[in-house]
Amino acid sequence: MWKVYRVGDVEVQALRGVSLSIDQGEFVAIMGSSGSGKSTLMNILGCLDKPSLGHYWLNGIDTGSLHSDQLAEIRNQQIGFVFQSFNLIPRTSALENTQLPLFYRGLSVREQRALASAALQRVGLRGREGHSPTQLSGGQQQRVAIARALVATPSLLLADEPTGNLDTQSSREIMDILSALNQDGMTVILVTHESDVAAFASREIMMKDGQIQSDRITKCHVQATGA
Repeated sequence: MWKVYRVGDVEVQALRGVSLSIDQGEFVAIMGSSGSGKSTLMNILGCLDKPSLGHYWLNGIDTGSLHSDQLAEIRNQQIGFVFQSFNLIPRTSALENTQLPLFYRGLSVREQRALASAALQRVGLRGREGHSPTQLSGGQQQRVAIARALVATPSLLLADEPTGNLDTQSSREIMDILSALNQDGMTVILVTHESDVAAFASREIMMKDGQIQSDRITKCHVQATGA
């Protein structure tokens, strides 16, 4: 697929003939320098944007043929997002932040709270449900963001530089959580600049100038998971 942006009279080719297939249950790291096209690719994979030319199929659906409301529904039901900046609502508790993706599911408040509480427990935040983001460390805030991403049971988790604002220990803890989710069957696609973070993935895609420069299985990770 291709993605072209127009800046004034200039066309910028962000993606140039990218072709790849990602199977359910994979853990993929997308790497590349600034301007390589990795963020543009992530936006298309997350149904936040469409290719200018070509097709993106998600779970058998050609997303390019969908209108904005349909894309929003796919994002809400099939995709979880984790960002570098956490994107939590400051004056809202961890539980309420985690509930957000459930507001459009037709669930009762009790059901929403139960699912959100279970998601927070899954990322190691039992007992922190009532804490606001300002009462949590950076690593704990990212755990809330992960809980929010997985509370609606998506088939695909997209993580854009999820350890970029964290110290080494917190980064390791976050990557351990993503690895555990992947081992439970969730597809995880990670954008990162850091090779030690990418090493958690079982497949590494390197991008340059809007194209895939390399696409390889990370041998050590495959051996570690027994695949």
